[in-house]
Amino acid sequence: MNTLTRTAAVLLLLVAAVASAQKAEHLTVSVPVADMYRTASTDSDVVSQAIFGSDVQQVEASDGWLKVRTADQYTGWIPAGDISHGVYAPGKVATVSSLFAALYREPDIEKHRPVVTVPFDSRLEITGQKQVKEDLYFSVRLPDGTPAWVQAGDVVFDAKPLSIPEAIALAKRFLGLPYRWGGTSSLGYDCSGFTQMLMRKRGVSMPRDASVQAKWDGSVSVERNDLRPGDLLYFGKDQKVNHTGMYIGNGEFIHATRQDHPYVQISRLDDAPWTTRFITARRLK
Repeated sequence: MNTLTRTAAVLLLLVAAVASAQKAEHLTVSVPVADMYRTASTDSDVVSQAIFGSDVQQVEASDGWLKVRTADQYTGWIPAGDISHGVYAPGKVATVSSLFAALYREPDIEKHRPVVTVPFDSRLEITGQKQVKEDLYFSVRLPDGTPAWVQAGDVVFDAKPLSIPEAIALAKRFLGLPYRWGGTSSLGYDCSGFTQMLMRKRGVSMPRDASVQAKWDGSVSVERNDLRPGDLLYFGKDQKVNHTGMYIGNGEFIHATRQDHPYVQISRLDDAPWTTRFITARRLK
């Protein structure tokens, strides 16, 4: 084997090794909601969350913790026990369309308590289906390989991007659900986690934090007197954005807020404190 051939062989081995390592680093969240911490400690603050069935990429590991990167390029530390190495195989995947979906050990909701209850937008690997009297169930393989069953009415396949009226209707389904700092699930959203989810259901991947969203080049600035339903509103102090919501028309917007009552609610833009905290509005391009 000449030098050129040996060099080519070494390069191929290196490429294969890198590809294998990258594949191994992609893991799947196996708990309903995994908190992502700033450091590898539960005493640290929560910066975001990753929900059941979502793939994450390992960045670093330390003493029972994994630093991971989510699909929106956000990073944080998650307890290693919240992650499964069994990445979903290519195949039929459904998305939870109910606010929550209970998964059972058999196609029957009465015999045993749920194996797990997962939040809205969780991904489920579907392996089959069964009709039980008038109810249809799908069999599911959980990230750790455990079998389970979900009622057909709790999931959708190949969901199409929502129109603005559909996105507003979806947002209203979350009214009264709790606000949670760092939250990205129906167990509790924070403001930017809520708007990010709504835009994702419209088929758009948007940054995680409100301050970044407000400058994101996937949207354009809109004057306050030119607002349309579906526009995103950004609030703050001294021109520093720290809150967001979605305009729904008639001077109202929907948002996850800890102001007065910590839950998803509808507020009026002209009411205090929002009218004085308003900084900018953005519309998807």
